[in-house]
Amino acid sequence: MPSSHHHHHLVLFILILLVILPFSAVAAVGGEQEAACDAEYRQEDLRPDRLTVLLSGYSERRLPLLRAIAGAYAAHPLVLSVLILWCNPSTPDDRLRLPRFPPRVSLHRTASASLNSRFLPHPSIRTAAVAVADDDVLPDAAAISFAFAAWQQQQRPGSLVGFFPRSHRLDLARGGWAYAAPQPGRYSMVLTKFMVLGVDLLRRYSCSPELAAARAVVDRERNCEDILMNFVAAEASGEGPVLVEAGSVRDWDDPRNDANAGAGAAAEMKAVGLSSTGGVGHLEKRGECITEFHRLLGRMPLRYSYGKLVEAAVGEQGLCSKGGRLVRCDRE
Repeated sequence: MPSSHHHHHLVLFILILLVILPFSAVAAVGGEQEAACDAEYRQEDLRPDRLTVLLSGYSERRLPLLRAIAGAYAAHPLVLSVLILWCNPSTPDDRLRLPRFPPRVSLHRTASASLNSRFLPHPSIRTAAVAVADDDVLPDAAAISFAFAAWQQQQRPGSLVGFFPRSHRLDLARGGWAYAAPQPGRYSMVLTKFMVLGVDLLRRYSCSPELAAARAVVDRERNCEDILMNFVAAEASGEGPVLVEAGSVRDWDDPRNDANAGAGAAAEMKAVGLSSTGGVGHLEKRGECITEFHRLLGRMPLRYSYGKLVEAAVGEQGLCSKGGRLVRCDRE
């Protein structure tokens, strides 16, 4: 039996680890952010006619899907490169090395699981625009082309273009802001399921000292990085985001997929993501994020947008697996 003296030292050692490890993780994230923000950057060197796709990955069980999605993006003629941001520090290197990723796809291991890593302005980015995307969503070629063209047509800095709208509203009962589905005819945010934005917004988000406390909220909640990016974009542009509708978008995470789609793959996808999600509590947490960002910034930059850019007369774009077939998610 260990002596009380040894037991005391063991407890002390564990307490030291609990204190040091979080600070080490913060230091690693801070070092990665500092390196990205200090890298040489000239807007005129970035290609305006091509797109870089930033894909976030965390779950090893999703790797086969991630490889397929990355390959599909890389095959698009307007995509210059695909950068996978692997946010799971515990994954062994050999698990990511083989099988090899397709050409024009590279993988970068982030310093931590921080969701803020999704928006780091990596020096390897050589395009003026990037598409930030989840690892369980894939627009078809027409949708990608249309979204990029819509971004190119925007004449103001700070434009955000996306397929998945959300909104905010004042919650008088709670004395704060609520996060909500798009209200009839208007919305104020687009999700990082797929969004197109300029590299300048990556730098604003990651490198602005004024946003340090807001980025800390994202780390604390493991959520809301997309909301904060919508704040940053609205602040830069003075307007709301642009919603587009074209082609189709396969969404493996949509709850309207059959429960048995792909032998339970859709249900499994929901359980292994990077961000903290789940039901009503998730919506309340995101409303609290909006309220906290407003408080920290001292202003509310989010603006409502009305209408959308549509390529053709199509319905909802998300595709779900139902009855063994891929159909639009709103089809009963």
